[in-house]
Amino acid sequence: MTTAAFTAQLSTALQGPYPAPEAAAIAALVTETLLGFSPLQRRMQGAAPVPAEVAARLPHIEARLLAHEPVQYVLGTAHFAGMDLEVSPATLIPRPETEELAQLIAQEQAGRPGLAVLDVGTGSGCLALAVAQALRPARTLAVDISEAALAVAHRNAARYAPGVEFQQLNILTTTPDIVPGTLDVLVSNPPYVRDSERAQMRANVLAWEPETALFVPDADPLLFYKRLAELATVLLKSGGVVYLEINEALGAETAALFPDVSFTAVRVVSDFFGRARFVRATKS
Repeated sequence: MTTAAFTAQLSTALQGPYPAPEAAAIAALVTETLLGFSPLQRRMQGAAPVPAEVAARLPHIEARLLAHEPVQYVLGTAHFAGMDLEVSPATLIPRPETEELAQLIAQEQAGRPGLAVLDVGTGSGCLALAVAQALRPARTLAVDISEAALAVAHRNAARYAPGVEFQQLNILTTTPDIVPGTLDVLVSNPPYVRDSERAQMRANVLAWEPETALFVPDADPLLFYKRLAELATVLLKSGGVVYLEINEALGAETAALFPDVSFTAVRVVSDFFGRARFVRATKS
């Protein structure tokens, strides 16, 4: 079986549950990951034979994808900020908008030496590792409630940013190991999808990604942001900045948690698609 035939066979098989363009994109990603090709190499090597051991994996991969398992979990990896990160059902799959948040932090904090950074709800470690690579801070601490997620984050850090530290805790009840008034950057992509918004989400997200990292009750949708505002008030030094990924429907409400008496430059920041996606605020 050639590279082109391998890709085409998988793409055709996936066109039942997936639109044709998405099926083609998934098939291309699978081929590139299994063969270690870039998109250009996949196209240039279309006539090259696929190793027998790789071709033998096709039926199993196809079956998992037809069961709507996300391709990142099937492959065990997701691309983020130039890294190929391990992911599992214990971690969220990193999204492009989260990569935008990492870019925002890198742009605003560039050139500041000796930073202390805290990432709350690290999951796969994507934000902590991206920021650590971009800024080379003096200390990056990443925390999460999930032991299984932290195991994945540890393995990713060993590959991309060995100096990152990890701590398992429930952020709603426990304060991370940071001396008050010494933190330069607090970043978080906490759960923010309201239970009532489940119906708007894709079935494969609901079936496979960890609920505890996604959903909050409609009665208190900002519970994590309230706690993060408390932590920012206590842990950030003067001039320190908090960066949060948010529910686009709750931008103003989230920003209001950072009052003028304690914070300046409080802004709701839009993503590349013009959606209210982030809040950033500077400690007074």
